[in-house]
Amino acid sequence: MDISTGLGLGFGCVVLVTLILMGGDLKMFVDLHAFIVIFGGATAATLIRFPLSCIFHGLPMGMKFAFTMRRWTPRELVDEVARLAEIARKQGPLGLEKEDIEDPFLAKGMRYVADGYDAAFIRESLELDRDNFLTHLDEGQKIYRAIGDCAPAFGMVGTLIGMVQMFANMTDPSKLGPYMAVALLATFYGAAVSNLFCLPIADKLQGKLHDEELNRTLILDGVMMIRDAKSPTLVREMLLAYLPEKHRHLEEEEDDEAAEPAAA
Repeated sequence: MDISTGLGLGFGCVVLVTLILMGGDLKMFVDLHAFIVIFGGATAATLIRFPLSCIFHGLPMGMKFAFTMRRWTPRELVDEVARLAEIARKQGPLGLEKEDIEDPFLAKGMRYVADGYDAAFIRESLELDRDNFLTHLDEGQKIYRAIGDCAPAFGMVGTLIGMVQMFANMTDPSKLGPYMAVALLATFYGAAVSNLFCLPIADKLQGKLHDEELNRTLILDGVMMIRDAKSPTLVREMLLAYLPEKHRHLEEEEDDEAAEPAAA
């Protein structure tokens, strides 16, 4: 689970509620007019921008991976693929069937290798799986970003409607305050929904999109090298190219430290 997403949303809500309670009560900030303008308008604009199938698929998928998708680092994947390469070298491809592999994409690739599928089929299947997953994840971040972009705009629309209603009732001073409050609440709802929820989740999904593209490409290359019976050392050295420069040096230093006791 991605703890930072839940912590950020929870902390943001606590901050807003605390500020509201310091100067009044929550009932002052509940208004049906503002709610309809923001959520109704944002829903309408999103339906216009995206096909219905993308919305039904992208919204829940984006929410799922913003909160639950485990983030594998490239270094962890290099170690895991090198370990599997060592098993395949010692026990043969069938030895991979006994391994409990946490990452589903890597597990799928190892299953293909263990079953003896053709290299061209394995590459084509894994590339299709990777591209489809990245496409759906990209759809999710685009939908959340679209809602985050239009929510403040509809907040301004709600404010303008409230201002028109206020000016239309200037003869009744008792209505000016409530209409002004309604007008400002629409802007508040739009800013809160956009900047506390939708845009941060879109950015989180964008970051995970880049991470998953790198990780799945690394896994694909590792699977193909294991399929071609490359040595574990060669597999590790080839996959180290996916690591940032400083992490490659750390890897080399650890290898040297591990070699010193063996030499002694």
